[in-house]
Amino acid sequence: MSIKIANAPCSWGVEFADDPRNPSWQTVLKECAQAGYTGIELGPVGFMPEDPAVLGDALAEHDLELVGGVVFRPFHDPAAWDEVLDATHRTARALRAHGAQHLVLIDSISPRRAPTAGRAAEAEQMEAAEWAAFRDRIAQSARIGVEEYGLTVGIHAHAAGFIDFEPELERLLDEVDEKILKICFDTGHHSYAGYDPVAFMKRHADRISYMHFKDIDPKVKAGVIANRTGFYDACGQGIFCKLGQGDVDFPAVRQVLLDAGFSGWCTVEQDIDPTLDVTPREDNRYNREYLKSIGF
Repeated sequence: MSIKIANAPCSWGVEFADDPRNPSWQTVLKECAQAGYTGIELGPVGFMPEDPAVLGDALAEHDLELVGGVVFRPFHDPAAWDEVLDATHRTARALRAHGAQHLVLIDSISPRRAPTAGRAAEAEQMEAAEWAAFRDRIAQSARIGVEEYGLTVGIHAHAAGFIDFEPELERLLDEVDEKILKICFDTGHHSYAGYDPVAFMKRHADRISYMHFKDIDPKVKAGVIANRTGFYDACGQGIFCKLGQGDVDFPAVRQVLLDAGFSGWCTVEQDIDPTLDVTPREDNRYNREYLKSIGF
C-alpha cells in the first residue's frame, strides 16, 4: 500500500500563526519526526519560515517532507477576500518551493454558524446570491492553486463554517469543476457534523485526493453539540481524541482507500488547546503506532 503518514502543526495546538501560546516551529518539526512521521503540513501561513532555504534546511535536518498546506480563511466574508487571496498565494508559493502537492481550502468559522456546529437541521443557510458568490470565491482560489502553481486543491469541510454539513459539501462538489477542486476529506469533521465518514468516502472515493485523519470522542461530541459549545472550547474539552479511541472506524477507512487504489499522503490531525496539560509528541506517537497496527 503506497500510503504515507504525515502530521500537522494543529496537533501541537497551532491554529493561528500569531498565537503567543504556540510552540516554536522548530519544536513542532523535531517532535513530529520523533513521533515517527515522515511528512508534515505547513500550518497557518506565517507559522513556518517563508524563506525556502530556512525551512528547507530544517525539514532536511529532521528527514521530513512538506506535504501540504491549508488556507483557513473566511471565504464566506466578501470583505475578507484580499486576506483570502493573500493566504492562497503565500501558501501556494511555499508548497511549490518545497515540492509539496496539496493545497487545502477551508471556510473558517463564522459567527453565524458557530452555535449550530453539529446541528444541521438548525444551521443558517446562505441565500442563492450569497452562496453563488461564496462558491465562486472558493473556485477562484482553487483555480489559482491549480493553474498558477500546479498544485492539487481540495475542499475541506469544517465545523462552524459554511462548508460543514454533507449536503453543503456535495452541493459545492456538484457546482465546481472537478478538474480544479478535489476533496481533502477529514474523518473527524465529518463525524462532528453528524454524518458517516465511511459512507461518504465510498460515494466519493474517486474525488478524494488527500486525507486528514481525526477521531471524535462521542461523549464529548454529544455534550458540545447539546451545549452549543464553541469549536476551540470543544478542542479544549478533548473532542478530538487519540486515533482508535473515538467513533471513526479507521479499519473501514483503510479498506475504502485500498479499494479505491488511493496512494499518497494521509495526515494525522489531533487539534488541541496548547494551554492545557497536553503531550502532543506522545499522543502523536501513539497515533502513529495505532495506524501501523491496522496496516497503515
